[in-house]
Amino acid sequence: MIYIVEDDPDIRELEVYALKSGGYDVNSFGNGAAFLSAFSEKMPQLVLLDIMLPDIDGYELLKKVRKLGNIPVIMVTAKSSEIDKLKGFDVGADDYVCKPFSVMELTARVGALMRRSGAVETAVVSAGDISVDSARRTVSIEGKIIKDFRYKEFELLRFLIKNPERVHSRDELMNIVWGLEYVGESRTVDMHIRSIRQKLGAFADMIQTVRNVGYKLVYEKKD
Repeated sequence: MIYIVEDDPDIRELEVYALKSGGYDVNSFGNGAAFLSAFSEKMPQLVLLDIMLPDIDGYELLKKVRKLGNIPVIMVTAKSSEIDKLKGFDVGADDYVCKPFSVMELTARVGALMRRSGAVETAVVSAGDISVDSARRTVSIEGKIIKDFRYKEFELLRFLIKNPERVHSRDELMNIVWGLEYVGESRTVDMHIRSIRQKLGAFADMIQTVRNVGYKLVYEKKD
């Protein structure tokens, strides 16, 4: 999981899109307080951190992160002077990317830092005979590729497979897959689950409905 802390919605959307396209799980935050709240509940594998935030200076936020854990941090900011970079490294940044940035450069730096830190996620996740390959963006059942999975359907199925046997509320799924700032109705999740089940065919029952709550994925683990 990668956390993005960026107050500019356009830049945040670009970063989220770039990293999700690269197969990473992403959560994004528009201010430091929301990030710290999420960080205290679940530590990410890497953080993309802006400096100029509306509620807390990015340097101060990085100091707080360093007190909580040794998480890889890339500062992504318009402050491009050598002094700014040195200050970032001095307070604990692992890398520094200046705005405007190339999406390819950003994803390459993220990948390199993830590898160095040993935090690279497995590209393929499986549940029984269902496999989801983030690198190839494919879903397979018993080795046969199932076509026509839309982007959100793919991300939703991947999340459920990575987090089996646990009930996920509709709000949680919307936050994880559509983003924390998504405004819409919970039936959006229901519609996507229905479509996923249709594509899974005989394996549709692996995604179970928990009445008045949400969904969970269950399967029999092979010895």
